[in-house]
Amino acid sequence: MDLYLILQVLWWVLLGVLFVGLGTMVGMDMGVGTLLRFIGKTDTERRSMLNAIGPHWDGNQVWFILGGGAIFAAYPLIYATSFSGLYVVILLLLWSMIVRPLGFEYRSKIASPAWRNAWDWTLLLSGALPMIIFGAAMGNMLMGVPFHFQWDMRSVYTGSFITLFNPFSVLAGLLSLSLSVYMGGVMMMGRAPEPVAGRARTAAGYAALAAIVLFAVLGVWVSMVNGYKIVSFPGAGVPQTPLQQTVELVPGGWLSNYKSYPILWAVPLLGFAGLFFGWTSVRSNKHTLAWWLGAVSWIGVVGTIGVAMFPFLMPSSSNPSQSLTLWNSISSETTLLWMTGWTVVFVPIIFWYTSWAFYVMRGRVDPKEVEADPHAY
Repeated sequence: MDLYLILQVLWWVLLGVLFVGLGTMVGMDMGVGTLLRFIGKTDTERRSMLNAIGPHWDGNQVWFILGGGAIFAAYPLIYATSFSGLYVVILLLLWSMIVRPLGFEYRSKIASPAWRNAWDWTLLLSGALPMIIFGAAMGNMLMGVPFHFQWDMRSVYTGSFITLFNPFSVLAGLLSLSLSVYMGGVMMMGRAPEPVAGRARTAAGYAALAAIVLFAVLGVWVSMVNGYKIVSFPGAGVPQTPLQQTVELVPGGWLSNYKSYPILWAVPLLGFAGLFFGWTSVRSNKHTLAWWLGAVSWIGVVGTIGVAMFPFLMPSSSNPSQSLTLWNSISSETTLLWMTGWTVVFVPIIFWYTSWAFYVMRGRVDPKEVEADPHAY
């Protein structure tokens, strides 16, 4: 098999791994922020929640950075097209990510209820908004993004900010938010003191049920919309541009890969199984098992989207034949080889120090220690 083709498929898989890492690790911290004002009734309880993720939240941001960096290096055409066309959305995402560390660092510096409440709302919005945007972005990929290319490969975005939040993408954003709240809830079950842990258990249970319903509704919806199908193109593993292919819309086309390879139905089933057994684990108060099942759920959800769309990455609703696919938007063989080499070195290091940090900081936060430490979050 051609090396370039192997690298293309490898980086399609690795992109999915990065999205799963983002949803699991960053989503967990975002979920805690979203839950902050709902399950933390007093200032001490909220500080305990923040200190539970305090040693991890900034380290987990590496998944966010890796995701953006991977798209920039491995899929430069997607990076340029999406970041320019979705400029307002990217700005919203960046602003929310900028104020988030400010909330962690400055919230407890002044013992003023008004000051701390303001930062609590900031942490809530900066936790919920990015996850909604993340899910809505995935929803828009399935519906198609209004862009096309000119003869010189300059992209033209023909949509608006409002159209990005169509009903389907909003539901996809809520699914992402539900998974985030679930991950944050099970994290607090094991790290926060009572009664916060009990409230987190309730929240995680409801979030799991909401995610199951939303995942099912979106799945039925996808089966009824037009999917994209490549009619002709230069071939897999061949350097090419979006101007060299023909694509048509097919009713229910996003299920084509599942129909061709029935074993792929195991991927969405994995998502449902992770959510259902995660819900039962929450009810049984098995927070560690529930956390890992949440990670399985993210694998199932992200994998379901990837399998349905393959090889499409950013379909065009304006001109389907100019849709961005795995074959026409990826970097050169040399670039992918270098990226693969660095990935082999650094990704295991990321897994190692993340695991080490969670092991060292295991156990519940003591509210008395939080109150006695003026430098705690």
